[in-house]
Parts: sequence; structure tokens; C-alpha cells
Amino acid sequence: MKLAWILWLSNMLPQPAADSLCLSTTVYLEARDQTLRGQQAVAEVALRRLDSGLWGDSMCEVVTARKQFAPTIVAPGTRLQNPEAWAASINVALGAERNWALPVGQRKEIVPGASHFMAHNIASPSWRNAYQVAQIGDHTFLRVQKLKPRPS
Repeated sequence: MKLAWILWLSNMLPQPAADSLCLSTTVYLEARDQTLRGQQAVAEVALRRLDSGLWGDSMCEVVTARKQFAPTIVAPGTRLQNPEAWAASINVALGAERNWALPVGQRKEIVPGASHFMAHNIASPSWRNAYQVAQIGDHTFLRVQKLKPRPS
């Protein structure tokens, strides 16, 4: 299955299915080779960004914001070839969405306050020296900016 096809499909699906597909795809592309905890942390950053409203009003807008997550960084022809990792990414995304739907005080946060993450072997962004929240696998999670949920 190609990334371009998945992103096209996400435009055809109703909510919340589209957002779940976009989050699953991001977890797969960013962290399929990471531990469960690392995958959950990637999902948490994306969900925190969605809450802020700074990158868009849907998960698909957030993860396809220019140069923010893998769906806009890797080639559209990229194939998602690992069915086991894909299934795990779907489970992680759905679990993360359920967790994030809880009231703030009841959520299990893995990387509290993290607004960004980077994989050391492929990225050296200008914000790499921001406050480090955690290192999980080969990803470092950082609080580059304090994100607040948008007003209801």
C-alpha cells in the first residue's frame, strides 16, 4: 500500500476514521521500528499538536502540515510493506486516541508537554537544544513550545 493512496483515502473517509488513519500512518512511518512506548509517544505528540490547533483542525491536517511529520517528508510512493507493523500502528493510534479523549488529569502521558520529537540518525533541527522531555529508543522528545489546548 502506497502512502499517496492512504492520504487520498483519508480525504474520502468521514471523521473520525480519517484522523485515525492519518495517526496510524504517522506512527507507522515515524516509529514502526520503536518500542510500544516509543510509538505511543509519537502519537501523543501528534495529539497534543491537534489539541493546540496550531497545525490544523484535524489530525490529517496536523500530520500533513509542511515538514512536520513523515507523511509530508517521505516520498508519496513510499510503500507500507510491513503488515505486522501496520497492524501495531493502528492499535497504537486507536489506543492513543482513546487515552487522549479522557479528561486531562486522567490521561496517561508518556512525554508530558512534548511538542516535537526527532530521530537522531536522520534529523538535526534548529530546535534540537530545546527542553528534553524524554529519550525513547532513538527518538528524543522535546518541549520546543508550550502548547495549550485551544479554547472550547
